[in-house]
Amino acid sequence: MATGVVRAGANGSLNIVDAYARAMGTRKDTAVRIGRQLFSQPWSAQILRIYVDGIPSHQVAGIVLSGVKFHRPLSRLLFVHEVVTIVAQTFAAAPVEEVDLWCVVPLTVGKGAIVSGDLAQPTDRTVFAVTVRRGEAFRSVRTRIDAGRTVYWDALWARGALRS
Repeated sequence: MATGVVRAGANGSLNIVDAYARAMGTRKDTAVRIGRQLFSQPWSAQILRIYVDGIPSHQVAGIVLSGVKFHRPLSRLLFVHEVVTIVAQTFAAAPVEEVDLWCVVPLTVGKGAIVSGDLAQPTDRTVFAVTVRRGEAFRSVRTRIDAGRTVYWDALWARGALRS
């Protein structure tokens, strides 16, 4: 049995599988299109899910990143750069009006805990969140993230997960 690193074929078949597997929402077709764009390159923070909800003329994308086990070490500056780049590529891939991007870390849940349905306990915690509307200048997005304006940062997570 062969072992080693799995790589996408010449046609990007692994990227397509990832795009379909991680797409969710009422506009899954649009989520897949965004996924095909985003999964065409490696990111330091793993993209867990891509949501697109809406009606044909109004669509909002949601991108969920993992806040643990980065593929490469990330500083706060590099994390912000990656977030802004992911948002820019999302807008380039599909006609969404807004991108909500958040980063989560897993929570420990006890054995037998209810994790789905009306009585579900949370299984992850948001440690970073930002909303960007189409047309907002990316320099402005970067500035407000750096300044902590209209963005959520979990300071303890940022100190522990992102190197200076």
